[in-house]
Amino acid sequence: MRETKTDVLILGAGVIGLSCAWYLLQRGRRVTVLDRGRVGGGASHGNCGTLTPSHAAPLAMPGMVTKALRMMWRKDAPFHIAPRADFELFSWMLRFAGRCNWRDFNAVNRAKAQILTRSRGLIGDLVATQGMNCGFAENGTLYVFRTQRELDAFGWHLDSLRAVGIAVEERSAAALQALEPCLSDSVVGGVFHSGDAQLRPDRYVMELARLVRGAGAEIIEDCAVDDFLLSASRVAAVQTAQGRYRAEEVVLALGAWSAPLARRLGLRIPLQPGKGYSITYERPALAPRIPLVLKEDSVCVTAWDDGYRLGSTMEFAGYDSSLNRLRLDALRRGAARYLREPEGPRVCEEWFGWRPMTWDDLPLLGRSGRCANLTLATGHGMLGVSMSLASGELVAEIITGATPVLDPRPYDPMRFHL
Repeated sequence: MRETKTDVLILGAGVIGLSCAWYLLQRGRRVTVLDRGRVGGGASHGNCGTLTPSHAAPLAMPGMVTKALRMMWRKDAPFHIAPRADFELFSWMLRFAGRCNWRDFNAVNRAKAQILTRSRGLIGDLVATQGMNCGFAENGTLYVFRTQRELDAFGWHLDSLRAVGIAVEERSAAALQALEPCLSDSVVGGVFHSGDAQLRPDRYVMELARLVRGAGAEIIEDCAVDDFLLSASRVAAVQTAQGRYRAEEVVLALGAWSAPLARRLGLRIPLQPGKGYSITYERPALAPRIPLVLKEDSVCVTAWDDGYRLGSTMEFAGYDSSLNRLRLDALRRGAARYLREPEGPRVCEEWFGWRPMTWDDLPLLGRSGRCANLTLATGHGMLGVSMSLASGELVAEIITGATPVLDPRPYDPMRFHL
């Protein structure tokens, strides 16, 4: 049986695993990356590619439980739970509901703001210095509304971002129409986030893989982990169909698949797979210049020079691998309510993927208390690309013993006794 040794073995070649690899390589570590499929083939592939400090606010906030209950039985609603007996999901939902208060909201808002802002800056710098061809643009994002009542109720969002130093501006319907002629007359107003940016996520991940390989790492695809060999509270080796891998340090960065694999180590990571959808088109003639969030329908719209994508929705259906066409139809209907040209001339891809959702809406970045040489890098929810480089930087600092730039405590896996 083939056996390979390295300094750091990273499980997962998505945007988080590759970000960890990049910063570990910069610190002189030898790195091998394994992935069960292809580079960037998971949630990194089909999301809307926005880099959004504006998304600092946690999902859990006062009133969210009532709002979710109103939507959850509609199969085409932005938020949906597939009815089934699932004790772990029920427990996750109860803990999520317990976070829907302003004290927890403010604490998570601060923690997410620091990692999102740091990562946004790092990604911009990396793209510029390394010449990454990924459609990066610093255009900001626009949240647009069709009802004055919903826009008025959104005042908490402006307050929460300003409280953590993130720029946000209100815009009238007339200002929005002048800024984005693609918007229909149904739009009554919106909010502009000048600090946000965008990129094409699949290309960004491939470019990041290019940099990681160029810096000396080996990336091995189609290499699923079968089991772990443990010795004295350490991961002694990782067993795969392609052989056995040994390393001084192991990083678990498998997104939504981190939880089922971690059970083989006796770790119960409180992750639920939140299924998101997107449709990618050829670019329409009247496409937005700025990424949009169509708020009442929770649809994200992003355009690149050679493409156009509608995305979002949240479906808790376990690891169900069927494509729910109701969710795709909801994206189309939502876009049609706001946009003059809601779809492109040809569909290029219909996609779904699972986001790793924690009930406190914060990632797990840090060492396990049970496996001395295991570091967790997962649980980024819908913001994996947005948080990616700051997450990789923090993981590299923890593994190498450097002083972290960010306060690592909010993301410590030990908050879940892992």
